[in-house]
Amino acid sequence: MKELATEYRYYLRSERSMQQNTISSYISDIEAYLMYLEDTLLIDDPELISEDDVTKFLLFLKKKKYSSTSISRYLSSIKSFHKFLSKDGITKKNVTLQISSPKIDKKLPVVLTIDEVSKLLDSIKGDKPLDLRNEAMFELIYACGFRVSELVNLKINNLHLTSKMIQVIGKGAKERLVPVNDYAIKVLRKYLIEGRPLLLKDGKDNGFIFLNNSGQVLSRVGFFKLLKNLATNAGITKEISPHTLRHSFATHLLEAGVDLRYIQELLGHEDISTTQIYTHLSLAKVKEVYKTAHPRERGN
Repeated sequence: MKELATEYRYYLRSERSMQQNTISSYISDIEAYLMYLEDTLLIDDPELISEDDVTKFLLFLKKKKYSSTSISRYLSSIKSFHKFLSKDGITKKNVTLQISSPKIDKKLPVVLTIDEVSKLLDSIKGDKPLDLRNEAMFELIYACGFRVSELVNLKINNLHLTSKMIQVIGKGAKERLVPVNDYAIKVLRKYLIEGRPLLLKDGKDNGFIFLNNSGQVLSRVGFFKLLKNLATNAGITKEISPHTLRHSFATHLLEAGVDLRYIQELLGHEDISTTQIYTHLSLAKVKEVYKTAHPRERGN
């Protein structure tokens, strides 16, 4: 059944318009699932897969001490896979329709305070090409709340700086326009004029804005390594993730009174329920302030 994974990959790329990293994640899950079906349950025909077989795989993951979040991700991939099988007529029915995801305790994302963000951004110093790139890159991701994949895939033709807007391609190849502040534009222009040309190799220009030392597009892994180093240099001890500045951007806007639906548009969330996680963060901040400030709480 391994050839089904290849067909599924093509389906995700051509019909779902998913980005390569997302496709790779889905395929990795499905390959593990198909291997279990073939090696453990001895199933070699997708028409023979039952709801009970899917449940057995999920229980297998649970016994292997996979977290509820990981099992839920696997199930999401499997549901999508079986939807593809039934849609393409490979199987007569979708056996996953009645299977529900395990309950997940939502973990609030880590955010930086405004002071911590300032320390992090102010720690970027120097006039070398990579210094100019780093300053522009981190100012921009905090100014606009981009996903890391959106940031590193930005091209010159996505910039509309005279209008103070940036065109970004988000999940599902959906486009949106995001406003950008004057300071981020200033440091970005400086990088584009003084830094980026020096990073190009042999006059070859791929159009990507943020380049590495080899003149190629900076990777998401490269971005995260830089972020962790910056956080360490700034004395920030919180657990940093690639999306920490995106989470901080959204939380700071919400705390400033910006409407949740506007934040949803800026972040490119399809469903506002995804954006609502930041209301929980703000409530946590309110509770913290209350506990330290209210006269009947301070003594407890």
